[in-house]
Amino acid sequence: MTKRKLGPCVTFFPQPTTLVSSVDAQGETDLMTASWVGIVSKTPPTIGLSLNQSRKTYQNIRETGCFVVNMVPASLATEADYCGLKSGRDEDKKLVTGLHFEPAEAVAAPLVTEAPLNVECRLTSEIDLGEYRLLLGEILQIHAVEKAFRSEGGMDALAFDPLVYLGGIREYWDLGQKVAQAYKEGTKLFQTP
Repeated sequence: MTKRKLGPCVTFFPQPTTLVSSVDAQGETDLMTASWVGIVSKTPPTIGLSLNQSRKTYQNIRETGCFVVNMVPASLATEADYCGLKSGRDEDKKLVTGLHFEPAEAVAAPLVTEAPLNVECRLTSEIDLGEYRLLLGEILQIHAVEKAFRSEGGMDALAFDPLVYLGGIREYWDLGQKVAQAYKEGTKLFQTP
C-alpha cells in the first residue's frame, strides 16, 4: 500500500460531530459544534473534549463546571455546521437553527432535544495544550432515543444516524453499514491450544 506523508496535522478521521451545550453563570445557554470529543475512561466514565480557550463554550464550562455532549444526527448537518461557524457571543444559535433545549437531570447545561444521544458531564479537570484545553468530564447521565432499543435487546446504531466529520478534508458523512461485531470478530484469529 503506497502512502503519502502529511506531516504533523489534525487529519484523523472519522470524528464524531457533536453539539456541546453549556450555560454561563447567568443561565444563558450556548451551543457549539465540536468534533474533538471522545470517551477516555470507563472507570470512572469520562469524556474528553478539546476546545480553544477563546471559545464562549470553554468560558461557560469553566464558570459552571458542566456541559452536555449531544450527538448530531446526519439530518442536522446544516445546523451543526452553522453552530461551528458562528459564535454564541454574536448570534442566538437556538433561534437561528430552530433547535430546542430541555433540562438535563444532573447538570445545569441543557440537552438538545433533537439529538438522539445526550451525555451529561461534570468538569473534573483540564489539561493545557497551548491554545487548546482538554477538558475531562465525568459522565453523570446518558439519554438515548427510545427507538434505538430493539425489542429483543441490544441497540440499533442506525437509529442514532450519527454524523461524522472527516478532519483535514472538511467533509461530513453518515454511517454506511455494519461490517463486524466488536469483541467477537477478532476471536476468529485466536489460536486454539
